[in-house]
Amino acid sequence: MTNKGQILRLLNYKNLLKHLQSLGFKKVFSDNISDTLEISSSLVRKDFGNFGITGNRKGGYDIDSILSKIDEILGKDEIQRVIIVGVGRIGEALMSYQGFIKEGIQIVAGFDIEPDKTKTDTSVPIYHIDKVSDFIIENKIKICILTVPQMVAKHTVDLLSASGIGGILNFTPIKFQSTSELTINNINIVHELENLIYVVNKQKENQSKT
Repeated sequence: MTNKGQILRLLNYKNLLKHLQSLGFKKVFSDNISDTLEISSSLVRKDFGNFGITGNRKGGYDIDSILSKIDEILGKDEIQRVIIVGVGRIGEALMSYQGFIKEGIQIVAGFDIEPDKTKTDTSVPIYHIDKVSDFIIENKIKICILTVPQMVAKHTVDLLSASGIGGILNFTPIKFQSTSELTINNINIVHELENLIYVVNKQKENQSKT
């Protein structure tokens, strides 16, 4: 079974290989990848083997082939349609972000409880939250970005789950647990900043001691 660590490494492989590709490289060896990412070359080969990525010791791995295979594994060989529930400042920013489509991700609609935010004549329409269940079912949407206020987060997650959503990227302060039918990735921006601040302050302390 694929775990989160493997997926994160695949994303790291992809970013590195795209960079090498932009520099004109056609082939890569596991040692090149492991040295840059500071992991063992045996782990790189094991990951590639588990995902059916093949190469040889003399010729290395073909970068184009690896990238195509990684996109296939990540489901990016076809456009992934995503909705946003909660069109506040974070939701609006994500809806207007142009980088998603380059990665095979398309924000197809937004949903909000406020009637005055409804806009159905834009490139990415915004509907009232009452329409979210029908939209998910009719359009076979599997992924949602959740940016609603904390007070309605639990109710919204229950609504999305009952509508058939398979994955939620959760930006609310509440940490939700995944289930066998629903995967939830929690992103607490405040906690991430606090962690970063702590690490930076520790670095400064260590530098002042030397």
